[in-house]
Amino acid sequence: AGHAGNYGLMDQQAALRWVQRNIGRFGGDRHNVTIFGESAGGLSVLSQLASPQAHGLFGKAIVESGAYALTQAPLAQAEASGASFAAAVGCESQSISCLRQVPVSTILGNESTVGYQPDIDGRVLTQSLGTSFVSGQFNRVPVMNGTNHDEWRLFAGLDQLLGNPVTAENYQYQFGVAPDIAAKIVAQYPLSAYASPALAVGAVGTDATYACPALSADTMLSKYVPTYAYEFSDEQAPEVFLPAIAGFSYGAAHASELQYLFGLHSAYPAPLSSTQQQLAARMRAYWTNFAKRGFPSGSGAPLWPGFTSARQRVQSLVTPQPHAETGFAAEHQCAFWSSLSG
Repeated sequence: AGHAGNYGLMDQQAALRWVQRNIGRFGGDRHNVTIFGESAGGLSVLSQLASPQAHGLFGKAIVESGAYALTQAPLAQAEASGASFAAAVGCESQSISCLRQVPVSTILGNESTVGYQPDIDGRVLTQSLGTSFVSGQFNRVPVMNGTNHDEWRLFAGLDQLLGNPVTAENYQYQFGVAPDIAAKIVAQYPLSAYASPALAVGAVGTDATYACPALSADTMLSKYVPTYAYEFSDEQAPEVFLPAIAGFSYGAAHASELQYLFGLHSAYPAPLSSTQQQLAARMRAYWTNFAKRGFPSGSGAPLWPGFTSARQRVQSLVTPQPHAETGFAAEHQCAFWSSLSG
């Protein structure tokens, strides 16, 4: 009570407390609860790892494409953002009665002025996720954490479909950073290295927003808990959210692994091939093994080694056979991104 924001995380904790109280009545074990989520759900999982109020509510955690925001804003900044949104939709008073009457179209038209992320309210979250993980001040349970090889291509494709294509002329203005930083990014990711400007932006967004932050989280977490890193890398994964674009490949885009995990073999626009169904079966076995025992390897599936800062082994989830790789940091140019942030 009395704290603004983070109510979604509080709802999740309420649900987990219910599970702790009632799971035994359904034949479950309250000491063997796994939480997992994708994208914003993955960020929620990381937030529960960091939240003191979630201590003891789960025993394992799986994060899919959720490490894109390891630094949180303070409560005051979040409240200012909310006030700005309310004013933009004609409710400067921020009254509930006014906000409930705002048309959906108006809300959607102004949602760019506010985007929800957890904030440091001093109770649900007492510090940023990265600060929590690097210091070991988090709920220490085994973690599986991963990304997709071409995460940002989903958003690059969406921009094209919305009539905002990336071109050679506007490429350097895509990154939302100062001109000197943009120049460094363009030099590191030259258009000449890619088949199209959209694919170049896809690589930049994937590496900066998803891949390298995930690697950073793996490095921090693995100092304290068993950590298993993956990269979903099926370049032929069907794109189930957006239509095809001539001359553009979505690859292993954001959320494309979900159809493999949930058995959607007849998903639009095309069913998984026989080899993709085999990969899907192995992925489901990995996720299930981890939920059962806290490590993904098991009989019938290729070995998935643990991640350590010294041996940064990332399991490549790819056809025909998943396997461990050690070149993740180099492929996604994480040293470059670290130099920009450092």
